[in-house]
Amino acid sequence: MSIDVVNLGRIDLNLLVHLDALLSERSVTRAAARVGIGQSAMSHNLARLRDLFSDELLTRGPEGLRLTPRAVTLVEPVRTTLAQIQTLVSRDDAFDPATAERTFRFGLPDSMEILIVPALLARLREVAPGVHLRLYNIDSSRLLDDLDADELDLAIGYDVFPHGQAHHKRRLLFNETYLCMFNAERTGIAAPISLDNYVLLPHVLTSLRPGRNVRGVVDDALQKLGLRRTVVLTTPRFLTVPSLVARAPVVVTMHARLARLFATELGLSLSPPPVELPEVAASLLWHASYDHDPAHAWLRRIVVRMVAEL
Repeated sequence: MSIDVVNLGRIDLNLLVHLDALLSERSVTRAAARVGIGQSAMSHNLARLRDLFSDELLTRGPEGLRLTPRAVTLVEPVRTTLAQIQTLVSRDDAFDPATAERTFRFGLPDSMEILIVPALLARLREVAPGVHLRLYNIDSSRLLDDLDADELDLAIGYDVFPHGQAHHKRRLLFNETYLCMFNAERTGIAAPISLDNYVLLPHVLTSLRPGRNVRGVVDDALQKLGLRRTVVLTTPRFLTVPSLVARAPVVVTMHARLARLFATELGLSLSPPPVELPEVAASLLWHASYDHDPAHAWLRRIVVRMVAEL
């Protein structure tokens, strides 16, 4: 596609920076402070932007300024364009992990934190001592929104990508299966667990989903057989599960890699589930704005390598 240099020549690219601030802040005052100019100058630029896009962009509502439908469609393209321009003119292509100083915001469930972060941290201290990680718990229902809002640099999510858009980038890390974990002495049973014992045993359920009536994949599988289990405890924290299972006559059905790790450390028993459960995909997720960021690409490669060694 040929470039219309005549029309592009009349556009001040700084206006896109100001537009990004206005779309993000939805306030002339806050947008002005964000880019370091006066409020009157930002008001003038908003008028220029309205003329450029032939749209009001921001209109007054009961709770302040709100985006017009046209402005909503501009949020992601403007942000992505600015990121690409920044990458184009930056000198970060010579990224050197040994001397770089950067903090990455990484969202992941505590199950993945247990599995990969110890090895990842050890590797970073060895080859990139100036690279730091800030870890965040994730809400799977908001994960893609957090990436869009630039609140996370990277995330690991389970089966969230089918709901993503073109600017949500994904690298499949692995497909996970399930194992049952239990204390054979306290439950009085041995592996493999029979379906009868499985239904009779009290269960621990790990779930990040909010709400009062939480169900898991096990409940769906049992329902197809006309069966139900008894869940005596539900927790969003995988870290507590080993202690719960070690001290109580209960069973938990959880991701296989984590179950093997816990069972090895605490001498717990493992068994294949006596019902057929679907595999779950674990994926590395990021926003397309960081596709060509050399530091970001480097960290993605490190994470993929760490996971491959699990």
